[in-house]
Amino acid sequence: MQPVMNPKHPGLSVRVADDGFAAYIWGSDFSFDVSAYGTAQIGRPVSQWPVTPIVPYRKCYGIDPEEFGSFRNAPESEIFMAYLDDQPVGHLVVSTNWNGYAHIDELAVHAPARRHGVAKALLDVALFWSRKKKLPGIMLETQNNNLGACRLYERCGYVLGGIDHLRYRGIDRHTAEVALFWYRLFDDPLGMTISGSATPRLVP
Repeated sequence: MQPVMNPKHPGLSVRVADDGFAAYIWGSDFSFDVSAYGTAQIGRPVSQWPVTPIVPYRKCYGIDPEEFGSFRNAPESEIFMAYLDDQPVGHLVVSTNWNGYAHIDELAVHAPARRHGVAKALLDVALFWSRKKKLPGIMLETQNNNLGACRLYERCGYVLGGIDHLRYRGIDRHTAEVALFWYRLFDDPLGMTISGSATPRLVP
């Protein structure tokens, strides 16, 4: 796949991951601030969810570059890296799930590079990859303490399809963290209005 350029951010591009993927992972900061938990409600915009403020803390995902080693250049999966002015700043791991949807296994952006359209560019590539494989849609998981991600997915045409209050209780039985499952449905089988997303422009 040729590099995908973002016309709104000329210095931003997305490419298939190369051998520099591991070094990029170890050298990046994927943490984010948590200051509230949202009470997710299917069918209601994120802006209308009740929110419970908490004492702020910093959440950090431990990302292992070897975990998805077999996903690179595979028939049913791929890893993409985003570059801002030729510096790696984000990545996407996408695969075909058992239910036929494309599954975003991982999407992360280096903290200093956020608010430059990186996550949106990676989601556009996931859309391009999924449509090219003629899949019916895309699914992904996030949590109710990552409200910024929820708002992004909503803006990109994803709808909340499932809420799981028990998924993380095996790690911490007192956790207030709730798993949220988002879907980008191409044929809109539930009759929901889904905003379009610009097709990425391939460049030579």
